Amino acid sequence: MIDRVTLMAILEDVLRTALKRKYGEDDNFDIIINPDKGDLEIWRNRVVVADDEVEDDNSEISLTEARKIEPDYEVGEDVAEEVKLVQLGRRAILALRQNLISKIHEHDNTNIFKQFKDLEGELYSAEVHHIRHRAIILLDDEGNEIILPKDRQIPSDFFRKGENVRGVIESVEMRGTKPNIVLSRTSPKFLEKLFEQEIPEVFDGVIQVKAVVREPGEKAKVAVDSYDDRIDPVGACVGVKGSRIHGIVRELGNENIDVINFTNNTQLYIARALSPAKIISMNLDEENKRAEVTLHPDEVSKAIGRRGHNIRLAGKLTGYEIDVIREGAEEDVELTEFSDEIEMWIIEEFKKIGLDTAKSVLEQDVADLIKRTDLEDETIYEVVNILKSEFED
Repeated sequence: MIDRVTLMAILEDVLRTALKRKYGEDDNFDIIINPDKGDLEIWRNRVVVADDEVEDDNSEISLTEARKIEPDYEVGEDVAEEVKLVQLGRRAILALRQNLISKIHEHDNTNIFKQFKDLEGELYSAEVHHIRHRAIILLDDEGNEIILPKDRQIPSDFFRKGENVRGVIESVEMRGTKPNIVLSRTSPKFLEKLFEQEIPEVFDGVIQVKAVVREPGEKAKVAVDSYDDRIDPVGACVGVKGSRIHGIVRELGNENIDVINFTNNTQLYIARALSPAKIISMNLDEENKRAEVTLHPDEVSKAIGRRGHNIRLAGKLTGYEIDVIREGAEEDVELTEFSDEIEMWIIEEFKKIGLDTAKSVLEQDVADLIKRTDLEDETIYEVVNILKSEFED
């Protein structure tokens, strides 16, 4: 919606552009706009000069021509003469109309850009208007177009035309004269804003979300803290039997969310980030931001997590590269030692789930290995048999 004052300014601007094209300059023109009555007047101001002394037709008028307007004009006086739009010519009027439409659209687009620029990082919802291969085009209640690219969608997302979609405004840029508004459902900011919306203590600022890391649709870790010692921030965020966080999990396509207590104690923070695994000991290299953690063999798979999600997110959350050491690993043998009998791509598949030694594989239940890897059953049984025959001997 454009306000009256701005519309008058735009209209005067396009009229002056048309006058410049017609007369070369517009300094000697007065434009009077009365929006209440819908009136528009253009007055051309010229100085009366002797008949043979006219040098500039736009700013000067001969005495003879002036007296045709008013018979008592004299040399040196100012003449104001109304210019009708029709005098500009049909083509000029069409150009003026097009320029006016363009200026109004440009003004609207600038306003939309400013409006959404202020909303960057905020929750927003819009309706699915059109589904394309690489993006979903959304329209909000005011008809503004918002783009949800494929790579900003959670892998399990599936939307139909007319459905309402929530996300955060990730970026707003001008592409030519049109604002390009991008919505994201994969941004960590989306999860943070969902916490604000769904958990009153976070909204009120009693609980603060200190950090959020995500692997969209798979797993997320959220570090929270409270300025009130009487409040358990994790308990308040999760709720009784997960009641408070359930809506957030559902919105994110059943993304597994770990909520942990933030602390400035680095060792404790890393230990909490690796939850549910329990750590035996830890060595920190502060300079290189590395942490070497020792775990009981049974805890290693918990620390690594499905497809390595847990340890990867723990590293992102804490800012440390985490190396896992199995207790008693000195008696173990690296899987790469069996590369003459087991192909390297198979060894790499085991490494993806945190199993890089013979013991670590043999300690797992075969049925569990089948579930956690993309390897064929026969391949897993073959590897286990090789390790048993070679390692246990």
